[in-house]
Order: sequence, then C-alpha cells, then structure tokens
Amino acid sequence: MTLTVYNTLTKKKEAFQPLEPGKVRLYVCGVTVYDLCHVGHARSAIVFDVIYRYLKYRGYDVTYVRNFTDIDDKIIKRANEEGTDYRTIADRYIAAFYEDMDALDVLRPDLEPLATENISQMIEIIRRLEEKGIAYQAGSDVYFSVEKFPEYGKLSGRSLDDMMAGARVEVDPNKKNPLDFVLWKGSKPGEPAWDSPWGPGRPGWHIECSAMGSRFLGPTFDLHGGGKDLIFPHHENEIAQSEAAFGVPFVRYWIHNGFVNINNEKMSKSLGNFFTIRDILKSVHPETLRLFVISKHYRSPVDFSDEALAEAERALERLYATLEEVEKRVPDAPEEGSVHEKALMAQDKELFEKIQSLPDQFREAMDNDFNTAQAIGHLFEVQRALQRFLDSFGRKKLKGPAAALARMGAETVKGHAGVLGLLTRPPEAFFRELRRLKVREKGLSEAQVEELIEKRNQARKAKDFEEADRIRDQLTDMGVQLEDTPEGTRWKIR
Repeated sequence: MTLTVYNTLTKKKEAFQPLEPGKVRLYVCGVTVYDLCHVGHARSAIVFDVIYRYLKYRGYDVTYVRNFTDIDDKIIKRANEEGTDYRTIADRYIAAFYEDMDALDVLRPDLEPLATENISQMIEIIRRLEEKGIAYQAGSDVYFSVEKFPEYGKLSGRSLDDMMAGARVEVDPNKKNPLDFVLWKGSKPGEPAWDSPWGPGRPGWHIECSAMGSRFLGPTFDLHGGGKDLIFPHHENEIAQSEAAFGVPFVRYWIHNGFVNINNEKMSKSLGNFFTIRDILKSVHPETLRLFVISKHYRSPVDFSDEALAEAERALERLYATLEEVEKRVPDAPEEGSVHEKALMAQDKELFEKIQSLPDQFREAMDNDFNTAQAIGHLFEVQRALQRFLDSFGRKKLKGPAAALARMGAETVKGHAGVLGLLTRPPEAFFRELRRLKVREKGLSEAQVEELIEKRNQARKAKDFEEADRIRDQLTDMGVQLEDTPEGTRWKIR
C-alpha cells in the first residue's frame, strides 16, 4: 500500500515520496502566543499530531518542527494593555499552550523554535532577497516585491491581476505594489527591536517560517501543514520568499486542515465566536474532544455543537466499555501462541476475521490521505463484533479460546486506536475522569453520591426496600444512573 496525500499545491492526491527514503521532514505553523488557544487551534494541533503519529507508525524517521510566534503586533498590544513586556506575555501563553496540548495528549514535536531565537536567519534571507533585487527598502521597512516572483499565487490558485482587482489592501505609500508584503518592520517608539542592516526593527510574520523551516529542515523539505486560513497570504508568501531566496522548491507537499464552524461560521478570535480549549475541557473529556475532531476527514469542516460532542462521548464510552468488560471477564492474558488459529475461528469466525483484517483496513484508510473517519469506522466494526461475542456468554468469565479471542480483539482495537491518540487510558481511569467531569458540571460531589449509594445499600441489606427506592429516586432526580452488578453498584451521570 502506498501513502497518498492531498497536496494543496497541485490540488490533487499524490503518492507520498519523501526526499530521503525512510525519513520525513515535517513543519507545522504554530500559534501566536498572545491569548489562550481555542478549539480551532485544537483541531490543527490534533490533526497534525495524528499525522505525526501515523508517519512514525508507518516506520518513517520523522523530524517534526512546530514554531511559536513570540513577537507580533497582538503580543505587543497585550503587553501594553497590561503594562508589561512582550516576553512576559509570550512566556505566559506558551506555558498555557503546553497545558492545553498536554491535556489533549498532543505529542511534543522534535523541535519548537521561537521566532525571536531565529532573527539572524530571517535577516540573512531578507539580505539575499535584497541582493537579488526582489526585496526593497522603503523608509525603515523592507518589502517583498511580488511582481518579481512570477509564480506568486500558485498555492492559492490566485493570479496577480485577480488579486489586484479584488484587493482590499491598506494603502501604504512606501509600497511599490499594494500586494507587496513586509519582511522587516522598522521599530516604533517603545516597541521591542533588533539590530539589522536596515536599522532597528523586527521581522514580518511570514518570514519567520521560511527562516525556521530552512534552518531546521533544509531549503526543501517534505511536508508543511497548517489551517486553511494560512493558505493565503501566509503560506503563499512563505513560498515566494523562500524559493526566491534559495532558488529551489520550498515544500513538496502542502497539507491544510479545515475549519471548526459554529453556525456555519469559522471559529476565530476575530469573530468572537470561539471557545477556549480549557473552557471546553471543564465539562468535556479530552479524548471526547479528540474523537470529535478526527471523526471527520481533516480537510472537511467540522460543526462544533453540544450534540456533536455528546455523540463523540457516547461513541468513546462504547469503546472503553467493551475494553473494560474484556479486562473483567478475561482476568489473565493467555500465553502468546497458546491457542491455535482454528480454535479461535471456531469460537466466532466473523469476529476473528474482523480482527485479522483490521491492520490492513486501518492502514488502507490512513494511507488514503489520512482518512481518520474511515479508520475509526473500522475500529467500531471490530468493537461491535467483540461486544456481540461477549454478550453471547452472558456475564460468565471467559476461558481458553474464547478468552484468547476476546483479548486479541481488545488489544487490536486499543493498539490501532493508540495511533490516533485514543484509548490511551485504562478503562477504569477513563470512566472515573468522565464521571468527575459530569459530577462537577452538575454541581455535585462524588462523596455526596457515594454516601447516598452506601445508605441505599444498607437499606437493601436491611430489606427496607421502600427507603432504598426513595434514595434511588433521589439519585435519579440528581441525574445519577445506578447499575447493580455482582461486583457492586456502579453509577454514572446521565
């Protein structure tokens, strides 16, 4: 099977062939650290985390770089509002970013450079462009001349004429062309500044990724990712300045994730229709949010709603419930190779075949432009077959070939889900975390619920069924659902 990716540059799916066999160089645009991250940021981070995980699962040696923009107009504005410096603001929100990403189980990239640590590399690229006559100084600023780069617009599919006709670019008397973009900004009073051949100032936004990408991955690398909103102008400008400076293709495959929408509008800070990750995680389990994000193909938009999150939560509960049941009913893992394949097939041919075919089906789905939605569908096919198999034995403990088959199914599902960053917790821990969230959301305490359940159990032992039923009704009114099992009373929040 060949991995194919949709390349925004060519507007089609292509067989993925890295520059160096067996090695992948991946760059993803990070966040501008002036505020807390919202769910739109979570989608991009999770999408590329899954791509990173899958490339490693496929056996590639991956070098993953994701930057931080730690100097920017918005950061300076926030610092001025708070009467502090840009570094304080940037460090605060870098720390907050890590808290959010760790909560979502997003793996740390191999390298996470700061823009301010790479200014000398940016200056060198700008100097090259100026020497080639592609960049020009105007006052204390330096601009890229888009007319000097004939392929400008090849990523977004826009022509210069069309861009000029529809341009709503703020008039800048220093620009030779309204579409020219800034590479270096001369410093204003009170702003952070770095020395340069053009006077004190700071880099423009677009030059950052060209400098960090080329420094850590080379002038040409394999994959560059980000949200669709970055295609133009950010990534378009990255291509122009990088290829003009180095004279070689900048990136071979461009990957862009779709938006998170609310009421058919893109979620963003500028529109004011966003939810921060940490606000969402006060009532939504991190794996629920993760499953919600990857239940749709990464290039498709996803509609954020309570209903969609609830659906993802129910689906995740089904997966974990099946794993938990296998743990309880197959207490000891059978020795590897101790049960013959024919014996497993004799137990449940359909389940055995689904388990055996899952690795190929999973890989086929993911090889098709990282189709997580299809891959997740295959996981649920095995889970449903496994749950039917467990149900066929009632509540009995499983032994021999039946136990081996159940364990094989659970481990196969869990192993492949792990490539997506799902089912990473013991089931008991997941349900405990989920219950804690629900209890907090309803303004209850676990101790309060446990105390009422204990009182009900004592009433049942004393055969005071009227009191037991009254307590059960009280718990029901509180939103607590009870399940009496041979192992004791279990509960969850409806």
